Amino acid sequence: MPLNIRTYHELTERDRSDLPAQITAQRRRVADRLATVRRVVAVLSGKGGVGKSFVTAGLARGLARSGQASGVLDADFNGPTIPALLSLPVARCTLHEDGIAPAVSAEGVRCFSMALLLEDGRPLAFRGPETEGHVWRETLEAATLREFLADVAWGTLDELLVDLPPGVQRFQELAELLPAPPAVLAVTIPTPESRDAVRRALRAASDLKATPLGVVENMVGGPFAGSAADEIAAEFGIPVLARVPFHPSDDVWESVVSKVGSSL
Repeated sequence: MPLNIRTYHELTERDRSDLPAQITAQRRRVADRLATVRRVVAVLSGKGGVGKSFVTAGLARGLARSGQASGVLDADFNGPTIPALLSLPVARCTLHEDGIAPAVSAEGVRCFSMALLLEDGRPLAFRGPETEGHVWRETLEAATLREFLADVAWGTLDELLVDLPPGVQRFQELAELLPAPPAVLAVTIPTPESRDAVRRALRAASDLKATPLGVVENMVGGPFAGSAADEIAAEFGIPVLARVPFHPSDDVWESVVSKVGSSL
C-alpha cells in the first residue's frame, strides 16, 4: 500500500505556502486519533541489539493476556520485526472509512508496522530525487510516523507501546507529535556499553520532559556481564521493573507484567 507522502518538490505553490498549517492539522489528527488511548509508552534503548522489540512484543502479549487492551506501533521503519514477534501473518492492510485497520494477533494485540506495507525482503524506499535522498529521508520518515499515528484506527487501548529504532531521533519526533511527551520504558542488557547508550537516551527523553517508568534488563544470565540496570536505576531514580532471562519461557511475560504492575 503506497504511503500518502510527498516530497517538497511535488507540492503545488498553494501547498508550499500552507505547509506549516498542514503539519499543525496533522498533529490535531494525531491527538484526535489517540484520544481513546489511555497511555502511549515509548520503548527505547538508544542502541540496537538489546532485544528491545522482543521485550516490546512480549510485554504487549502479556498485557493482552492479563485483560488489558494493548497495541504496538513498530516505529523502526527500516528493520521492522514486531509482526513476526507477534506471530502475525503477512497480510495486506485494510482500509476503512475511519482509517487503516491495525493487524490483530491471536492474543488480541493490535499492531501496525512498515512490515505490513513492504514486499517480503524489500528495503524501505521513498519516492523523490535520487541525488537528495540523504536530505529527504529523515523528513520522510518523520512524516511516516505522523501518518501511522494519525491514520491507523487504534480504537480504545489501555497501552500503546511504540517500539523505537536505535538512537533518539525517532523519540524526539514522537514527542513533538503527541499532545504530551510519552512515558518511557528503557531496555538494556547488563553490559557497560549498553548502560552508556541507554543513559544517553534517557537523558534526551528527560530533556523533553518525558516520564521514565523504569528499566527492563534483558538477556540476564547469558554471556553478557555487568550491572547496567541497577546503575541506570540508581542514576535516574527509577525502578528495575524486570529482569528477563536469556532464554525466557513463554509465560515469563505474565511475570514481567505483574512486576511492571503499577507503572504500566
